[in-house]
Amino acid sequence: MTDLWVIVPAYDEAARIQQTLDALAAQTDTGFELLVVDNGSTDGTADIARAFRAPFPVHVLVETEKGVGCAVDTGFRYAISQGARLLARTDADCLPRPGWVAAARAGLTGGAGLLCGRITARRDEHGPLGRGFFRALVAVAAAFGRLRPAHRDSGFKAPYKMHAGNNMAITAELYEACGGMPRRPSPTDRTFLNRVRRTTSSIRHSRTMVVENSTRRLAAYGITGTAKWYLGRGSGSLTADPR
Repeated sequence: MTDLWVIVPAYDEAARIQQTLDALAAQTDTGFELLVVDNGSTDGTADIARAFRAPFPVHVLVETEKGVGCAVDTGFRYAISQGARLLARTDADCLPRPGWVAAARAGLTGGAGLLCGRITARRDEHGPLGRGFFRALVAVAAAFGRLRPAHRDSGFKAPYKMHAGNNMAITAELYEACGGMPRRPSPTDRTFLNRVRRTTSSIRHSRTMVVENSTRRLAAYGITGTAKWYLGRGSGSLTADPR
């Protein structure tokens, strides 16, 4: 049993989760346990995860209550119950770069309570224009998040930082102390970040903890629709809940 667990919530990701699993198997630090939380998928997502052979233990848990917050919270609390002290999360349509786990471990053991990683666009989904738009959207979302009055309350112990739910790491102690990921309502990432900000000042941004983010929403919504969707949620978060 290791002290670091990686949690991957998944819903109908049979077309992409194999690539995510392969990216995790290619980590420079494989001293972790992987937990895939299947959120009631109707395709073969859970079967792919169960069949995956990796240099680390792989667990699959089914959470029938729909919603990414439910899947994440169930996964984190299960990992903690199994002895996890350090928790990292990505999503089943994302590609963590090879040094992602190592960066998460280094940050959390180095004094951070919550690590917010850096996200970039997957190269296999869109060309330079789409990736450029994604970078611009991240910058605008981060600025929008810092300016929101709800993020500038005097009760916060740390300034607002760009937080993507598909690239984060947190200590088990802080996860429980802040109340964990809200199961409802969506968007849950903003509420979670503010829970942490009210609990501690030990929030850090890691430039070396990098995840390549899916940009498939661009194909579904277009540039204008995607920008309106993200900024309309007002969170500065780039994690979508498709359920």
